[in-house]
Amino acid sequence: MSTLTLALIQTSLNWLDKDANLAHISNKIADIDKSVELILLPETFATGFAINLDCAEPDHQLKQGKVLDWMIASAKSSNAVIAGSVLVTQGNKKANRFYWAWPNGEVKYYDKRHLFCLGKEGDFVTAGQQREVFTLNDFRILPQVCYDLRFPVFQRNRNDYDVMVNVANWPATRRKVWDTLLMARAMENQCYVIGVNRIGDDANGVAHNGGTAVYDFKGDTLAAATDNKADVVIITLDKQPLELFKQSFPAHLDADGFSLQD
Repeated sequence: MSTLTLALIQTSLNWLDKDANLAHISNKIADIDKSVELILLPETFATGFAINLDCAEPDHQLKQGKVLDWMIASAKSSNAVIAGSVLVTQGNKKANRFYWAWPNGEVKYYDKRHLFCLGKEGDFVTAGQQREVFTLNDFRILPQVCYDLRFPVFQRNRNDYDVMVNVANWPATRRKVWDTLLMARAMENQCYVIGVNRIGDDANGVAHNGGTAVYDFKGDTLAAATDNKADVVIITLDKQPLELFKQSFPAHLDADGFSLQD
């Protein structure tokens, strides 16, 4: 299919209360039309950004936990992919894991690569090593998490994706950066870009005011949630306009070659 219908859930999060967060999001999912094929949730949607606290789910490769169980069940009941980031145990630290749960029970994931040193994320979270691209309908989708947005080399489109998705707990104090970089990533990578951010204050007093939005390959805003308000944005992406634009303005053919090295 050359179209993809998505729902972007912008919401506040209950600090460390997985049951409350999952119940709240379940109610929102129940109201989403069955035509939606991908439902996107914010970063650490089950707990808030509590990286230094004992709230991690088990690594699903060893034992499946409550949150992933819920994601799989929600994907099945809604007949849509459910995606968002979850803190999971990784050795003596955590991984900030972007789960991608299919209605048939299949699970894929991407671990957040770039860790926020100002917030000492690296003291508690291990960096992901693998860039991932997921496919849904005819769309190739690059998953990213929050701070990844600041690093364009890692996100560089090598003509291997059509949509970039970033799920976040992005602070209101740096909201201009969020808006600007989402648009920039769309223009420079000639792709659709989707940002899903939370609202409300967390237990550390960090305020979030949203900014959940969808941008096209020219950086134009296709849809956006209302600031400081719980909202569900539903939009259908069409691959044909993207392909026609890249044919008419094939800037990707002039890109520099490079390889990523640690």
